[in-house]
Amino acid sequence: MKLSLVLIVYRSDSSTAQEASKFCEEVLKDKNIKSNRIKSDFNKDDIEKYLCNPELKPNIGIVLGGDGTFLKCANALADYDIPLLSINIGGNLGFLTQEKDFLFDESFIEILEKEEYTIDFRNRLNCNVFINETSSKKKIIKSYNALNDFYFKSVEEDISPTNQIQIEIDNEKVNEYKGDGLIISTSTGSTAYSMAAGGPIVHPSIDAMIINPICPMSLASRPIVIPNTSKVIIKPVKKNKGEIKLWRDGSKCMTIKDTYYCEIKKGQTPCKIIKFKKSTSYYNTLIKKLDWKGDLSQKNPKN
Repeated sequence: MKLSLVLIVYRSDSSTAQEASKFCEEVLKDKNIKSNRIKSDFNKDDIEKYLCNPELKPNIGIVLGGDGTFLKCANALADYDIPLLSINIGGNLGFLTQEKDFLFDESFIEILEKEEYTIDFRNRLNCNVFINETSSKKKIIKSYNALNDFYFKSVEEDISPTNQIQIEIDNEKVNEYKGDGLIISTSTGSTAYSMAAGGPIVHPSIDAMIINPICPMSLASRPIVIPNTSKVIIKPVKKNKGEIKLWRDGSKCMTIKDTYYCEIKKGQTPCKIIKFKKSTSYYNTLIKKLDWKGDLSQKNPKN
């Protein structure tokens, strides 16, 4: 890959990530590659000045932090068609990040130049929030994109977290979930909140959506995997206070009132993730993070 300009985004509350960004900047400078460094707490105006001008558009974005930092950057940069290289700084091995050794031994530059990598196209979800009106036209209040998931929980003021949510799939009413909430996840996000709530692990190359209730009050409410070509409608049930909070990728979005509904479907633009061929494999990451057994013959060579 020919690099002329690189955008470096580092975790804003981490001095380790800040120092790593300076190191990365120096490595790129030695290769006569220009770069811009910004903190991960950027707002829309901060990022647009680097991306709206074609002459200032970076070839890639390098994200220094953990999975959380990457999620914010993914949702902000994916629409600009910029491949992202995420390197884990200051945290544990993540599902979306490369090992920090690639940065500090400077091998990331050689890998990029020799194109010893693949680009994963990770599907995102789009959530449009509509208001119910008597007219035939649907009015969008807000629109959000998520790489991992959208989820719905009770508003903060509620005494009890219990809520009731109606779900439709492809214009067919399917269920009403009563419990702590509901997660709509991508395959990429299946190893995040959905997994913690008992959902299945789905390989990121599988085009799917996972619908997963959070602590349901009925044992009949089970996780379900559906095609990501589906259209999912989420509505709060009025008889149960009628308000729920919408979250995306761990960040609050807005309150969904009883006169609103959400339409969730596959996003228009995927996130491009640079994956080094020498990096830890997806299955090896699962082995390390979930403490699976892996290849026992490698751990006990005498046997």
